Amino acid sequence: MQETPYDFEAGAILLLDKPLTWTSFDVVKKTKFALRIKKIGHAGTLDPLATGLLIMCTGKFTKRIEEIQAQEKEYTGTFVLGHTTPSFDLETEIDSTAPIDYLTPEAIQEAADSFLGEIDQTPPIYSAVKVNGERAYTLARRGDTAEIKSKRITIKQFELTAIEGNQVHFKVVCSKGTYIRSLARDLGEKLGCGAYLSKLVRTRIGEYRLEDAMSLDQLQELRKKQQAHYDRHPGA
Repeated sequence: MQETPYDFEAGAILLLDKPLTWTSFDVVKKTKFALRIKKIGHAGTLDPLATGLLIMCTGKFTKRIEEIQAQEKEYTGTFVLGHTTPSFDLETEIDSTAPIDYLTPEAIQEAADSFLGEIDQTPPIYSAVKVNGERAYTLARRGDTAEIKSKRITIKQFELTAIEGNQVHFKVVCSKGTYIRSLARDLGEKLGCGAYLSKLVRTRIGEYRLEDAMSLDQLQELRKKQQAHYDRHPGA
């Protein structure tokens, strides 16, 4: 973490490492309270079961949110082959199982390669996409069905970094709007065995990287240090 001086109220771009199970809105609320500021927003939602880079913009830099979230994203994580869940991740229970003993690493890599470039992708029903004015996840948790339109996205890189039994570890570089959970579903369908996402970490948005991010505790400590400095040196 770099202890760069920030003027949180006037405007700053903050790189945070989102904790597991927190929603992106949870992080916004916690950050707003910790910094005691009025204007704040995040540049690109992360699911509760994902961790990694979440960019917060305060003050005048909230005007840059759309610009930042439109940039290329990079993720690492793990798919589990041979099982599916309604949410395509661990939010819901496994609802189907299929054998995978016929699969080879070459076949899995070939299937992954087929997703490179511009593709049409349908977001998960358990997502924040709006359907007739309601969030899709609200409909899904209520047990309703909904037709979600596909979107054109770009997969620039889909690297399988390791295969351990039914677990496939990956790195993906993609465009805005890509759902890695949907990529898990589509890869599983392509292989004929099903798959779901068991782990996801966002490691980069454009030029902003996870290794430069700080925890919420570190951010709060940084604010305290800066306040102590200003108290000792008024007008600095």
